[in-house]
Amino acid sequence: MKTIIKSTQVLSYKGSKVQNVAGTQSIFFLLFSIFSTLYSFAQEQDSTKVNQLDDVLVSAVRVTAKTPVSFSNMDKKDIKFRNLGQDIPILMNYLPSVVTTSDAGNGMGYTGIRVRGSDATRVNVTINGIPYNDAESQGTFWVNMPDFASSVESLQLQRGVGTSTNGSGAFGASLNMLTDNYASKPAGEISNSFGSFNSRKHTVKFSTGLLNDHFEIAGRLSALKSDGYVDRASSDLKSYFLQATYVGKTTLIKALVFGGTEKTYQSWNGIDGETLNTNRTYNSAGKFTDEAGNIRFYDNETDNYKQDHYQLHWSESFSDKWSTNLALHYTKGLGYYENYKFNEPVEGYGGILPTKMVENDNGDLVPGTDLIRQKWLDNDFYGTTFSVKYKDEKLDVIFGGGWNKYEGDHFGKVIWARNASITELGDHYYDDFSAKTDGNIFAKANYQFTEKLSFYGDLQYRRVTYKANSYETGLVDDEFNFFNPKAGLNYEINPKNTLYFSYARANREPNRTDYEGGNVKPEKLNDFELGWRFNAEKFQLNSNFYYMAYKDQLILTGRLDDVGSPIRSNSEKSYRLGLEVDATIVLSEKFILRPNFTLSNNKNVDLAVEGQNYGTKDIAYSPSVIAGNIIVYSPMESLHLSLLQKFVGEQYMNNIELPEAKLADYFVNDLNVSYEIKPKTVFKSIMITGLVNNFLDKQYVSNGAMYDIYPYYYPQAGINFLLGLTLKF
Repeated sequence: MKTIIKSTQVLSYKGSKVQNVAGTQSIFFLLFSIFSTLYSFAQEQDSTKVNQLDDVLVSAVRVTAKTPVSFSNMDKKDIKFRNLGQDIPILMNYLPSVVTTSDAGNGMGYTGIRVRGSDATRVNVTINGIPYNDAESQGTFWVNMPDFASSVESLQLQRGVGTSTNGSGAFGASLNMLTDNYASKPAGEISNSFGSFNSRKHTVKFSTGLLNDHFEIAGRLSALKSDGYVDRASSDLKSYFLQATYVGKTTLIKALVFGGTEKTYQSWNGIDGETLNTNRTYNSAGKFTDEAGNIRFYDNETDNYKQDHYQLHWSESFSDKWSTNLALHYTKGLGYYENYKFNEPVEGYGGILPTKMVENDNGDLVPGTDLIRQKWLDNDFYGTTFSVKYKDEKLDVIFGGGWNKYEGDHFGKVIWARNASITELGDHYYDDFSAKTDGNIFAKANYQFTEKLSFYGDLQYRRVTYKANSYETGLVDDEFNFFNPKAGLNYEINPKNTLYFSYARANREPNRTDYEGGNVKPEKLNDFELGWRFNAEKFQLNSNFYYMAYKDQLILTGRLDDVGSPIRSNSEKSYRLGLEVDATIVLSEKFILRPNFTLSNNKNVDLAVEGQNYGTKDIAYSPSVIAGNIIVYSPMESLHLSLLQKFVGEQYMNNIELPEAKLADYFVNDLNVSYEIKPKTVFKSIMITGLVNNFLDKQYVSNGAMYDIYPYYYPQAGINFLLGLTLKF
């Protein structure tokens, strides 16, 4: 994962080379064979049975229409039509206030998401209530879990601070995902898709159904590959998902094992403006000059990472009023990224005997050589989450929390040098460590004062300790204690109209890269939300005003460090002020419109950079206009055609509104078609899906970076397509 790597600077990437999933696949297929023979013993169940017990896994972190929070939901039906291999952020692209980008340019490999201008390090992500953000970088790396969308039952994106959750504090949004429910009857699914840039996805799923009314085993295997739009931006991805479920009258127990491996050619350097105009797909990663003076590209300039997740959930409903949930989790990550370094100063590498002099960053001639290095990350993340829920006619209370610990070893290897070395194979040229402990408790309550008026209260205490020791961070031994109160009112004017108002306080600790840059102040946020919801049979409207006032906000500067990690700095005073509107309009049985837009003003106040005051300036990567629209036409029940449109206004890549740092606005159109056949024999369903991305062939850039005063861009693909076939039985 790119960002992970980046955020830890010396950390490494995930690696599909490090380990493979052969063992997991063998176990997976063995279980499939065993339980397929047990189908005859499974008793017939009602296929319409609703798996309500699964909702308990995320009830502690999710909100409903009675909670004064701005949110959007997506379920499996929303995902399936476009689930052809692109990452979850790309599938969420058409939600309000969302901007997505792809390093490879086609939505596979490394992808990123921003919500209300806040990047992925500020979006809290949980899976079944378990934190997913990397503890040190605070980022999320979907490339580590390719095709995870195929195992997602539903997801909820809460904008702003949202409700209290586990893991890193939400400063732009929080995203919680619920994995697949258990199935009542045996089922299987085979899905394949192919498309532009040699992209393909192959997925196999199965479920035993409920055996003896109580037990189910289900799983998935996926393999994805793509050359990417950008030169050599290839990805080779594999993932698995396996769950065992016990369902009792009042009990749900789930054991899950899932993860993946990735091998991705690095494509995060970007290109300058001149190259953008002449060779949009150029990739400078791996470039070097050989001894004969020929320009070449190293063929293994790759990011490699393997990540495995283990979760155990126990939910119990003691009565109609009381229920509990307890979860244990463990995540193992291991990987590296590999670089060819041309004319590299050898200070700090230890033991290399150079034969030439090279120029360092200060312009001085120092000993140097060509070399190939690997930067490794070996980490463990484990802990527990819990919640207790009480609900009666007027009061809904949840008490919960979690404790999690991260332990990471960062080390580097020189696996080749043009000149001799006195080091042994496997020696480390640096060894760093880090440890982070994150604990929180919270209490939430919804109280119905009257038939129309309800009150929401949410109190959270969070304690974080972080220890690290490296050349980049220095010796770190920090502790943070955060109190995060939230409160709001929900007023139902009539059955169709509801008003709400809320206030939320949030605090966040710096990440590893911030320590490397000396920006170690925690940031604070006061979030005010005022919304109106209208709900009629054929027209639903959600509108929300927000004002987010920051103290010492860690804003993106647009610059990247030597491993491509975004560099941030504290802005003493800043704010985001905006209006979000989204609607669903049913024009007829065949036509549905789903438009949304966000208008915002995002400013640093009296911004000071290196002693110079620039006054009030736009916050980087925060467009003032974001709009989306989905037009769905269903001439028959089995045929769906969707036109998906996205507009993102102009934005700056730094915080001083440098003209060269401006990214132009763009408007992109996608076309999605699906046709489902339901045969009477063999297959339950045959679905053919097609996706034509950017069918107007817009030449656009969705992201960029600043190297000093020089802009670099990440171009996205022109017209491209994906075509898929899914067989269910």
